[in-house]
Amino acid sequence: MTQGSAELPSRRANAKTAPRSPKQPKKRRVWKVVLLLLLAVILIIVAYFGFLANKANNAIQQIGTVSNDDVKIPTAESVKKKAVGMVLLGLDTRAKGGGMNTDVMMVAVFNPNTKSATVISIPRDSLLELDGYGERKANANYATFFSQARSDKGMDKEAAEEDAKRAIRDMLGKYFGVDLKYTAVVNFKGFEDVVDALGGIEVDVDMDMKYVDNYDGTNINLKKGFQKLNGDQALDFVRYRKSNDGKNMSSDFDRNKRESEVVAKIVDKMKSLNGITKMGEVIDAVGDNMEIDMPPKEIQNLMKTYFGISSSDVQFIPLEGVWKSPYVYLDEAKLSEARAALQAKMAE
Repeated sequence: MTQGSAELPSRRANAKTAPRSPKQPKKRRVWKVVLLLLLAVILIIVAYFGFLANKANNAIQQIGTVSNDDVKIPTAESVKKKAVGMVLLGLDTRAKGGGMNTDVMMVAVFNPNTKSATVISIPRDSLLELDGYGERKANANYATFFSQARSDKGMDKEAAEEDAKRAIRDMLGKYFGVDLKYTAVVNFKGFEDVVDALGGIEVDVDMDMKYVDNYDGTNINLKKGFQKLNGDQALDFVRYRKSNDGKNMSSDFDRNKRESEVVAKIVDKMKSLNGITKMGEVIDAVGDNMEIDMPPKEIQNLMKTYFGISSSDVQFIPLEGVWKSPYVYLDEAKLSEARAALQAKMAE
């Protein structure tokens, strides 16, 4: 540069300090919001499941008819470590209902090693031929054992119910050749309430079902086809036998298949997100309407061990046979299949 010429200002001196990009703080703010939301969701989930745990614990204390102090179960014998056999009974406890007769009878074995189960559904009119037991329909056995406990043993109602649970369990254990350790009894109201708590279930009704009985308040009115059923309708779907005009007959075997279908739908619905959010209501429904002669600690272990089980993990086998009034005579091949399946599940 020549002498006397104006000296150009330094670019560095004149250059304005470039402003910081506003994008970086914005990104940080976004991530901060996301993390706060995530934390809030986690806290809500923790609080919700804490609430459910407390609710479940209350329900467990309510449905368990045997206290932890009465029965001490070694860890190796617990349901979380060892396969367990159970009897599942459904009673019509309405004022003008079926009394102590069991409309639903199932035998189940749960195996913790495979997180799976086998469930056998027994037709209510079946004749279960077994030495030492009288001849009667399968659904009358529990009621008979209860009556005998009251009249012959002089037990009060609560003690007679426990005695009947033990007696039906012993009988069915001998019949199927498996050790059955517990008996669960649920009334119709419990079934309805569980389905309603889950927001209903979707099933394919296999025929038009129309039946009215003013004596006990039954009013079944379902149309054939795929549809969503509430608790009352789902119970009608399972119980339906025939229409008032004698048409559209439904056998014990048809009802057993529908029982299995509805149980599978309930199991799968409970696994869904909607089912999880409704779990509190489901727990209330079970707690109000179910009894099982299992210590509360074992009920808790059972729930934890099989939480998340799906219908694909459950093998349903409805027994079949031939109707010869007044009994259903079970098919020997199907009965052998059921016995083998229960015994195999116990041994897995």
